[in-house]
Amino acid sequence: MGFVGSIYSKKPGAPFEHAGSVRASDKEIALQNARDVYSRRNEATCLWVVKSDQIVSSSPEDLGSFFEPANDKVYRHPNFYKTPEGIKQI
Repeated sequence: MGFVGSIYSKKPGAPFEHAGSVRASDKEIALQNARDVYSRRNEATCLWVVKSDQIVSSSPEDLGSFFEPANDKVYRHPNFYKTPEGIKQI
């Protein structure tokens, strides 16, 4: 198999979400396989097939140094704001 990719699907009115992964001989077959597996019931309006080696990610080892700059910004934490009465979940 020459193509290993991650699948992202979009449902009406929703953002793209990771749906799974696919292996195929090339990107066109990968997209067809993704359609067959991840949109069998016409629930997706669009699919992205992203070659796995093209995805850039942080690693768990980067936890301290990578995310540290956000730790001193308490206003970003949801408990900084007051929840209006009657709202159970944001």
